[in-house]
Amino acid sequence: MPDVIIPGPEGRLEGKYTPGKEEFAPIALILHAHPLGGGNMENLSSVMMYDVFRRRGFATLRFNFRGVGRSQGSYDQGLGELSDAATALDWIQAYNGNAPFSWVAGHSFGAWVGMQLLMRRPEVAGFISVAPPTNMYDFTFLAPCPASGIIIQGSEDKIVPTDDVDRVMSKIRVQKGIEITREIEPGAGHMFANHMPQLEQRIEDYLDRRLPIVFNERKPKD
Repeated sequence: MPDVIIPGPEGRLEGKYTPGKEEFAPIALILHAHPLGGGNMENLSSVMMYDVFRRRGFATLRFNFRGVGRSQGSYDQGLGELSDAATALDWIQAYNGNAPFSWVAGHSFGAWVGMQLLMRRPEVAGFISVAPPTNMYDFTFLAPCPASGIIIQGSEDKIVPTDDVDRVMSKIRVQKGIEITREIEPGAGHMFANHMPQLEQRIEDYLDRRLPIVFNERKPKD
């Protein structure tokens, strides 16, 4: 898990990177929670999702948004952070030119940034969004959503009510063949502090179901 420094739009971006296990390993990019609320790449959820994809052989990167940790710059209301994420994806793709597809996983603010990124990058074949802040940010950009993924929220989330996520996601259109899965973890709050193993299991189960389909759809051609 080597430390890496990525040249970002506002200076360096601090990250952790693990290369893929195979020549045609896919890519995973992990995006942390809100920078002004203590979000960083060492949050439990970020480390957990990083490890999930790393164990599956993905070329995996997590990093600090601008102004967090040793990353330069300052918080930019999500606009700059989306640019950071795009730059980080470019960086990991440069080292993994044979990757058949990419995956994006984020928590809260990171989920919002990640879902914007997948709208701009057709190589993103799937997403994991943990506690997306639908009551704080506009999600109408998902018009239509181009990739299947899973949204996981805690039933006791006091920051983003489950009813609000249901309301927003019920209005999201998807492309043909795309499915957004919704799951609720009983008793979990916004940060899943005491429910990290349960969150991890839901992610693992979803990837077990979904990845064989994606690999078949995007396997390298001979």
